[in-house]
Amino acid sequence: MTLRTARRSSLVDQVIDQLRSEITAGVWPVGAKIPPEPVLSETLGVGRNTVREAVRALTHAGILDSRQGDGTYVRATSELSSAVRRRLETAELIEILEVRRGLEVEAARLAARRRTASDVAAIAEALEHRNAVLAEGDRTAFVEADLAFHITVVEATHNQVLTDLYHDFSAALRASIGAAGALLEHAAVPHAPIAAAIEAGDATAAALATHACLDQIIVVFNSIPAQGGFPSNSPP
Repeated sequence: MTLRTARRSSLVDQVIDQLRSEITAGVWPVGAKIPPEPVLSETLGVGRNTVREAVRALTHAGILDSRQGDGTYVRATSELSSAVRRRLETAELIEILEVRRGLEVEAARLAARRRTASDVAAIAEALEHRNAVLAEGDRTAFVEADLAFHITVVEATHNQVLTDLYHDFSAALRASIGAAGALLEHAAVPHAPIAAAIEAGDATAAALATHACLDQIIVVFNSIPAQGGFPSNSPP
């Protein structure tokens, strides 16, 4: 744990900031239970009332979820993440796919312009892993591998706002990728052109390749109900 003793005049704000930092860094991932009040109080060097107020504020913001008699759990990584999660819970998967297309097309364009040698290597590694998992036919592993590839592309934009937004969107993306992955044996959408265009620094080609990829995924998705797949408002 990387918490530090609070020294600022506004102790509640300081504790809020440090709890946010632990959540954002993934020390306490979404769904994890945070340490109990006495432990946080001792670690931070502040009173339990201060910790209680900070937890209450983060709970009100939708980041934490206090469960009577059970403890406090991480619900989201930020206010934005919380709002996005609430909105996407009632969204149709086709709507999520359309928004995903918009985010990823721009991400590919920016990544082609800004990628570093390490970004190119990371994208190539993610693509290789995605293809290996696809060949194995493990649908659950494929969803994670496919999402990891796209996250790597987004991170290559070096746009922190876009990266944070995409991470906040990831839960819904898992559902949309899973739906598209339901017909893996019929439609293995190629991602190599995206990686190649980004490596070449060709922003136009990267955007076009990503757009074509997502268009094909939407076609696959739309074919699922007719083949006994998942309804558009249900996760796979």
